[in-house]
Amino acid sequence: MPLNDQVAAFLRLYPQIFHACHRRHVRDPKARKDLSLNQAAILDHLDAVEPTSLRSLARHMGVTASTMSLNVDRLERAGYLRRRRARRDARQIELRLTPAGDRLKQRGQKVLHPDLVASLLKQVPEPARTNALRGLEALATAATEILTKL
Repeated sequence: MPLNDQVAAFLRLYPQIFHACHRRHVRDPKARKDLSLNQAAILDHLDAVEPTSLRSLARHMGVTASTMSLNVDRLERAGYLRRRRARRDARQIELRLTPAGDRLKQRGQKVLHPDLVASLLKQVPEPARTNALRGLEALATAATEILTKL
């Protein structure tokens, strides 16, 4: 199969797998709250001790500072992070996880739901399942090589 056809097949197939297995939200069982995946991703980029500037986080995540500020507002009201002015430069906003935010981050919830992945894998008989996983491993290795070159 020519490379162009393989690219088209990948672009058609990958979203089907992703949408079948991805989490729609992240659940905080202690607070009984749901966070969007975007909100959970923000928490994943923060630390309880070392501050992260709102601007650098927005830039890193590819959004405007005002968009990030709206998300930070929601997470702050929910008790997952705190926002403070930087001591060195009061124009800068520093973000840190609260204990609740750190607890949720440590739960290590991933974008893909393990139960949904297991259900998907059960649908594929052996040895096709093993071959599919070998193919994914080859793609993941190639992806890692691309990322190291950036």
